[in-house]
Amino acid sequence: MYDNRMRLYISDLHFHHEALLNHLDHRPFSSVEEMNEHMIEKWNSKVKKSDEVFVLGDISHGNVDNSIKVLNRLNGKLSLMIGNHDSFAQKSKFLTTSTRFRKISHYTEISDNNRKVILSHYPIMFYNGQFEQKKEGEYTTYMLYGHVHNSFDEILINKFIEEAEKYKRETKEGTFIPTPFQMINVFCMFSDYQPLSLDEWIELDRERRKNIRENLSSLLNTPPAL
Repeated sequence: MYDNRMRLYISDLHFHHEALLNHLDHRPFSSVEEMNEHMIEKWNSKVKKSDEVFVLGDISHGNVDNSIKVLNRLNGKLSLMIGNHDSFAQKSKFLTTSTRFRKISHYTEISDNNRKVILSHYPIMFYNGQFEQKKEGEYTTYMLYGHVHNSFDEILINKFIEEAEKYKRETKEGTFIPTPFQMINVFCMFSDYQPLSLDEWIELDRERRKNIRENLSSLLNTPPAL
């Protein structure tokens, strides 16, 4: 909580992106209009006007005008980490006519309840503060990302982490520890299109990655169809 405000996170909503109904995500909507309305409803049922929402890229595939119309219907104070489909947000017409985003950047580091949070549209395997921890040994930095959706690339990220954790590195104290990977894919479909708090994402991600690891071999042998 921050003065009755929440910090919430989400990525890859892709408003106005009709192709995702039949390719990559196979979203369960009959039209892009139905998808847009559903996502707005889910967003506003979770987010209060005073909440801070960090969107980790690809919020809208639409033009400036229809993107502004959607953004103006979303609750919260928004910041955007630019994704590869956010061309509208970099056009002069948007920058001069809309103040919907408090900040637009490619990369940001913030603090959330005494934890460092790295925000980027693209996954970063080795991120700033990766080894920072409390005296009790708890690692305190999280890397939140988007871009890969629930795709084969996300499975490969899990495979990389699983392999890397098998190896230990020597610390300056002479002990050996595995590299911590506190990386969370905040893809909107994982949270039913709702921005979530860091604690909510940590819990959801823990269960999701456990399921992926239990099925990793079969997932890698039969890549999902695109």
